[in-house]
Amino acid sequence: MDCKCSSNAWKWQVAFSLLLCSWGWVSGQLHYSVPEESDPGTVVGNIAQDLGLNLANIITRRLSLGSEGSSKYFNIDQIHGALIIQERIDRESLCGSRSSCLLHLEVVAENPLELFSLEIEILDINDNYPIFSVTDQVIKITEQFTSPGVRFPLPTAKDLDVGKNGVRHYSLNLNPYFSLSEKHRNDGVLIAELILEKTLDREEKSEHKLILTAIDGGEPPRSGSTQIIIIVLDINDNAPVFDQGSYKVELIENLPPKTVVIKLNATDLDEGANSEILYSFDDHTLNSAKEIFNLNEITGEIFMKGTVDFEVATMYELFVKAVDKGSPTLEGRCVVKVEVQDMNDNVPEIIFTSKNNKVPENAPLGTVVGFITVRDRDFGTNGEINLKIPANLPFKCQPTSNRYTLVTSGHLDREKVSQYTITLIASDLGSPPLSSQ
Repeated sequence: MDCKCSSNAWKWQVAFSLLLCSWGWVSGQLHYSVPEESDPGTVVGNIAQDLGLNLANIITRRLSLGSEGSSKYFNIDQIHGALIIQERIDRESLCGSRSSCLLHLEVVAENPLELFSLEIEILDINDNYPIFSVTDQVIKITEQFTSPGVRFPLPTAKDLDVGKNGVRHYSLNLNPYFSLSEKHRNDGVLIAELILEKTLDREEKSEHKLILTAIDGGEPPRSGSTQIIIIVLDINDNAPVFDQGSYKVELIENLPPKTVVIKLNATDLDEGANSEILYSFDDHTLNSAKEIFNLNEITGEIFMKGTVDFEVATMYELFVKAVDKGSPTLEGRCVVKVEVQDMNDNVPEIIFTSKNNKVPENAPLGTVVGFITVRDRDFGTNGEINLKIPANLPFKCQPTSNRYTLVTSGHLDREKVSQYTITLIASDLGSPPLSSQ
């Protein structure tokens, strides 16, 4: 008999006794939300009440949380059935910069055995300031040869908070030479650029000092600042230019290190040292991308440094600058967008949940033995799974919501068979398929 699921190796013994047991399943999901940094002892919600249990049944049902890592932050009051925080939760360390922070737990009730899904949303509070990675950013601009309208990337502030508590605005002190432009990167992060509004004259003023401030959207808002130093220089009047302003590359995941992704080419119309170019990633390239990709500063080749994993990230943006060796240096910029293609590289897995390994021989058909949760980190057909259970056994698995229930499908006779070993085989629909048992 076949049913869709995911796999791991199990051995399930059915031992019989004269005790009568009843097993049950109720589908559904509980959802609670709680602000991060809430004090231990804070009540998140009353699980027993929301499940419809009365006070007389709470102790006998023995509510408990599953053994997943997130359960360490909570416990269940065995008298009143309330879900209580037992360890302070830092949303940023738990979920990073993800916009949604959800903890998925399972509540197990006994007598009869029932399994419930519990989803806890950790709400962000504005407890972090925007921070720049540098205290001073130096930009060199050639006098007269740099026309108004030219843009220069500015350092990006990081705020560990998310949503409205993250960076929402940049500001620049008023001056007649420069203005500020803001835009969102593909990942939603707000970045700033400096725009030249008036031609610079080194003899008039050789240095400009500006203050760039990042402001978050919290109440009250928090802010952080960095200094932008503009050095006005002359000489070297041609900047490197890339063949394209934007490149698009498609990669399959799990490519070996040193695989060349793309070879960039920038040209400079100057001669000698003024035309010699060095390539590098600029400040807008995420550190996570720099851990995966490397750039040959001489040849312009971008190659694999780490391993791309579709399940971790489906796209990377590499912001590249080409800087010549003139005095002062000039630079050109481009962006390389790398799209990661999914491969069938994750084996299906099965998680089995049960509180007992004994079933009475007079158990009626459909008696619940345990619950099966299926997982495959791949996407599309690579993540679709078939579960096979031997047909000659008095057991079958039935789909229930996003899980499966292992139940009896035949009459049990301890005098004929005192225990069963059930081997489940889960295979995905990838090409080639992956399976485990």
